[in-house]
Amino acid sequence: MQASDIMTTQVVSIAPDSSVYDAAKLLADNRISGLPVVDDAGSVIGIVSEGDLLRRVEMGTETPRRSWLAEFLAPTRQLAVEYLKERSIQVSDVMSAPAVTVEESAPLTEVAALLGRKHIKRLPVLRKGKLVGIVSRAGLVRALASCAPAQLDAQPSDEQIRGAITKELDGHRWAIAADNLIVMEGVAHCWGVVRSEEERQAILAAAARAPGVKAVKDHLEYPDAFAPM
Repeated sequence: MQASDIMTTQVVSIAPDSSVYDAAKLLADNRISGLPVVDDAGSVIGIVSEGDLLRRVEMGTETPRRSWLAEFLAPTRQLAVEYLKERSIQVSDVMSAPAVTVEESAPLTEVAALLGRKHIKRLPVLRKGKLVGIVSRAGLVRALASCAPAQLDAQPSDEQIRGAITKELDGHRWAIAADNLIVMEGVAHCWGVVRSEEERQAILAAAARAPGVKAVKDHLEYPDAFAPM
């Protein structure tokens, strides 16, 4: 799947010379957390989000006053940025720029990585540099919901289930050896030694993913502690 498969095409955007009050109203009315800021050429030049509107003098939520020494030592650029965020009425002064965007052909792995790494909730989707949609964390969750396994027409054999689990475990350093996996009447029995609770949970989760598995039985153990003489 790629960004175009899960994006919302009904995009609410705003112009850079709009007011912060218009931006706040659009966010509230549409129940969204961010707006792409789009110039006259249709290019996304920034994002204005709820976070950009938190520190506002109108609400008394501006940055708390510093001591005279902290104010004197603060870089003037920082002070100017704070003033704009708190008092400017123009979207272009408070938006976050440049905007983090993705192309419509971007795989969902790239989308998820950007959302996680940048700690953001939504990404404008571009086609040849122009805004065509928005992909969000909620969109990824909906995509996951659509990936639920389909109902099986026939119950796989124990050997087929074991093969599926072995394939799922293959290549992972924390995996148990194939000899330590037994499937009987659709129930997967996992044996072997693990070094952490996280390894245990990962092995059991891998077994539970196999189509047709009815249950997973945990026989995993921690290594015997070395007893000094």
